[in-house]
Amino acid sequence: MLPEGFSGYKAELPLSRARLHLFCLVCLSFSLHILAWRFFICFETADSSPVIRQYEEWNLFFRLGSKRLKEGDTMMGQQVARVVESKNPAWPVGTLVLAYSGWASHSISDGQHLEKLLTEWPDTLPLSLALGTVGMPGLTAYFGLLEICGAKSGDTVLVNAAAGAVGAVVGQIAKIKGCKVVGAAGSEEKVDYLKKIGFDFAFNYKTVKSLEETLKKAAPDGYNCYFDNVGGEFSNTVIRQMKKFGRVAICGAISMYNSTGQLPPGPSPESVLYQEIRMEGFLCTRWKGEVRQKALKELLTWVLEGKIQYHEFVIEGFENMPAAFMRMLKGENVGKAVVKV
Repeated sequence: MLPEGFSGYKAELPLSRARLHLFCLVCLSFSLHILAWRFFICFETADSSPVIRQYEEWNLFFRLGSKRLKEGDTMMGQQVARVVESKNPAWPVGTLVLAYSGWASHSISDGQHLEKLLTEWPDTLPLSLALGTVGMPGLTAYFGLLEICGAKSGDTVLVNAAAGAVGAVVGQIAKIKGCKVVGAAGSEEKVDYLKKIGFDFAFNYKTVKSLEETLKKAAPDGYNCYFDNVGGEFSNTVIRQMKKFGRVAICGAISMYNSTGQLPPGPSPESVLYQEIRMEGFLCTRWKGEVRQKALKELLTWVLEGKIQYHEFVIEGFENMPAAFMRMLKGENVGKAVVKV
């Protein structure tokens, strides 16, 4: 539970487990319910944008509808879990599932919001990847780049927050599709990681003297596709360097989530108009059913073939979730942040 609201970056985030125990006690007597034990828990993200923070500051629509995280609510999160007790024949004991039950070691479900892992999932692959590269972050990268940006061979693609769970997959899918890829990250360690996984050009946006000149150096002719995880002044600078008919996938605005001052203005309407740029915000939950399953299978295949490399930021222990969450908000992790319970 979240016993009190918070803003900014908290050194500690106090939590209570009272709701979990009460919830289990009440629901176990219901028919067709499932008790699941967690292996890994991740912090729920609207694509690359921390949704817990969004829920604190805004009242946004997400997966289960319009909701505001308030004091006493269970913190949001997605989990890989195994069913340990079941009265529902569709979900037998031992089934590996994805659940959306928040920060909890156990939870009860009627099966409506559970999802089985791909049957093709090999024993050699970490289950935690179902929360990252072959999960919602991977799907966000896949649909944002291929459906929203429509990236194709020969395009020049720019992605910021490129060493994160979404950005790293965006860059690698772009390379698979024959694109030139430029990535921005916030440390030299992350820049080295981007080069290791195949980015054509990577830079530390915190240390460059001029973002505008660095972007021009990386792609003198401009950018066809921009996958935006950051927003703010960074994006305003990028828009001025988009090619004619450029496409922008707006995945997040992490630079502004903890801002206490006046937010920067949006991109120049003149740049968008005269370059005929298309900008579109999206959530990966738009794509469902067979389309979503096809994307997951393709991501899994690329991982198994070595075309997509992955890096996880794994924290041990349920009690360390608040600290891990704050580290993620500060951008201290490379790859997907998950907690092993």
